[in-house]
Amino acid sequence: MADLIRYGAETREIATVTPGSREITQFNPAETLTHVAKLEGIIAMARRLQDWPLLEQAIDAEIEEQRQYVGWWKTEGPGANHGGDRSKSADAHAWSEKRAKAEHGIDHVVVSRWDDWTDEEKVEAYRERVRLGPRRVAQLEPTPNRVTPNSGENEWFTPAQYIEAAREVMGGIDLDPATHEVAQRTVQAAQYFTAADNGLAQPWHGRVWLNPPYEAGLIDKFVAKLLAEHSAARVTEGVLLTNNCTDTRWFHSAAYQARLLCFTLGRIRFVGRDGALGEAPLQGQTFFYFGPNAAQFGLIFGAFGFIR
Repeated sequence: MADLIRYGAETREIATVTPGSREITQFNPAETLTHVAKLEGIIAMARRLQDWPLLEQAIDAEIEEQRQYVGWWKTEGPGANHGGDRSKSADAHAWSEKRAKAEHGIDHVVVSRWDDWTDEEKVEAYRERVRLGPRRVAQLEPTPNRVTPNSGENEWFTPAQYIEAAREVMGGIDLDPATHEVAQRTVQAAQYFTAADNGLAQPWHGRVWLNPPYEAGLIDKFVAKLLAEHSAARVTEGVLLTNNCTDTRWFHSAAYQARLLCFTLGRIRFVGRDGALGEAPLQGQTFFYFGPNAAQFGLIFGAFGFIR
């Protein structure tokens, strides 16, 4: 029986997801991954539209598809135990991870992640992470027609919800190299540098949150420092927040090195020194992600805009 996913007045048949309906010998892994991709698109749409019934249905369908793929991987795919006889891996019917990567674009890291978050004991926490996105958007989306001229003020701080999203992706914040004492009430980095410390002259390390000063002549230097420290593996993971300056060299350099980018829907209303939200700035913003947890970044920051 086909599961039906609703969009507005339409009803589209997108995947066969009835639990237990497939024989493993009839399983088509490529078809399942196509279903997963479609469902991810529907989940993203449902989050934007705040269509809660559609979101719940799509989440459940995606979880079932992921479980079926994990089951195939373990029993017939690259994770199958061929009795310890490695010579059987040359069998035309045997699946290697290299073949799965070539044909499906997927590897054991993704499969392991699916296996983990679709586990019966953890699946509700996964559902809640996906549901959290629309609530973040509803709380943070600024009024689009209210903008503030560029006043030259350089001390604006990131709202707490974005900081918490970065913390959730990276598991913590070891360093904020361009900050203010007031901002640290929210960021709570293990180590931080203010303007008086000159973060550009300091060593960077670990998991970094960077909302650099947007002043010309400073932002490009802070971005270059982050890219260099990450290339040297001293920065193991990082989230960078900047304006959408897609015409600048530093933006292109950061986009080239980042694993994923999130272009915000609407403009972020930053926080002043008095703790009050300012008006929306003249430009939208971009989050850049550097590190090994790209899927987690896409899942969490997808609530704020589109991921590329």
